[in-house]
Amino acid sequence: MHTGFHSRYLPHDRDIVVYLPPGYGDSPEHRYPVLYLHDGQNLFDPETAFLGQEWRADETADALIFSGEIEPLIMVGIYNTGENRINEYTPTGIASGHQGGKACLYAAMIVDELKPFIDSEYRTLDGPENTAMGGSSLGGLVTLYIGLSHPETFGKLAAISPSIWWDRRAILRIAREAPIPEPRPRIWLDIGTAEGNHPGRIVRDARLMRNLLLRKGWQAGLDLAYFEDPGAWHSESAWAARLPGVLRFLFGK
Repeated sequence: MHTGFHSRYLPHDRDIVVYLPPGYGDSPEHRYPVLYLHDGQNLFDPETAFLGQEWRADETADALIFSGEIEPLIMVGIYNTGENRINEYTPTGIASGHQGGKACLYAAMIVDELKPFIDSEYRTLDGPENTAMGGSSLGGLVTLYIGLSHPETFGKLAAISPSIWWDRRAILRIAREAPIPEPRPRIWLDIGTAEGNHPGRIVRDARLMRNLLLRKGWQAGLDLAYFEDPGAWHSESAWAARLPGVLRFLFGK
C-alpha cells in the first residue's frame, strides 16, 4: 500500500494498492506486465469495497496463474477520491450539474507520475504491449478515454460496463474522431443485460461502441472481445464474476 500518492495535476492525494504475483520475491530477475485498475478500494478488501463487495482480484489472479491460464502480472489499484470521482473519471463536463471533465488531468497523473513511480518501484515490463488499464462503470468510461488517447502507453484495455451514456455519449464522438492507433490496443468490452433503469438503452450504448471499434479496424475475437452478460446487474459482484474472462483475454498464455 502506498498511501497519499500526490500529483501535481490534481489537488487530491489518493492511496495506491499493489498486488504482486506468486513467486515475485523468488525471481529477482523476472519482470512482469502491469494492469492498472480504477476504484482500487473495491479490488482486494471487503472492508474498503463498495457495499462490502470486493472483486477478489487477488484470489482470481492467483488461481489463474497457478493453473497456467494467464501469465503472472502486477495489478495496481488506484483508489478513487470519493466525491471527486465523477470529475476525474469523465472526459467532458455537464454544464447543468457543473460536474466532470477532469479525465485529461487524471490521465496525466497516471501516465506522467504513477506509471513512472510503479516502474521504478517494481520489476515491470514497461512497454505498451505489457501495460493494461481497466475499470468498471465510470472507470470503464475513463479507461476507454485514456486508452484511446494514450495508445503509446496502454496496449490493453478492459472497459467493464462502461458509462457510455455520459454527456450524451460523448465518448462515441471522442472515439470516432481519435486517430486509429497502430498497433491497436487489445480491448475487452462488456455489459450486463439487466443494468440500469433502462437496460435496453445501456446494452444499445455498448453495442454502439463495439460497432464503432469494428468500423475503425478492430477485429472481433482477435483484438476486441465483446461480451453481454445475461441478467447481470451493474454491481461489483457482477464485475468480479467477469474478471476471469478479462484476465484470460488480456493476459492469457
